[in-house]
Amino acid sequence: MTDSIQIPEIDEQTLLSMDEREYMNAAQLDFFKRRLATERRGLLDHIDGLKTEIKKSNDASGDEADKAMREEELRFLFRQIDRESRLLPKYDAALRRIENGTYGYCIETDEPIGLPRLLLRPIAERSIDAKVTQEMREPLYRRAD
Repeated sequence: MTDSIQIPEIDEQTLLSMDEREYMNAAQLDFFKRRLATERRGLLDHIDGLKTEIKKSNDASGDEADKAMREEELRFLFRQIDRESRLLPKYDAALRRIENGTYGYCIETDEPIGLPRLLLRPIAERSIDAKVTQEMREPLYRRAD
């Protein structure tokens, strides 16, 4: 029989009130693991709902205007599914970073990303400074093509 350590469940207020030296301790990692898993499940449920909506809208009846409107709605739904499906690997990567002990630290600088940023975007891989630098470089690469 193995003894498992019980990690106390914390809320956002408790998380934010913790000392900086406790950054990414077991309770914080557990908090973000639960949040990421919940958001990922919600994303999958939403994608399933969009797919169901697409199946329902395969009605070929109506005049040309109705058909055109339905086609535009379908394009919107497909774009939404595509956009949300591209988020799933980011959730998987964040959950892997929790498992390997690198979650909460910038992938470029190894500096803490910060709890406020992770609360707003738990899949964040970069600190704000590193993200700003990345976004400033992106247009340069795009123009070079």
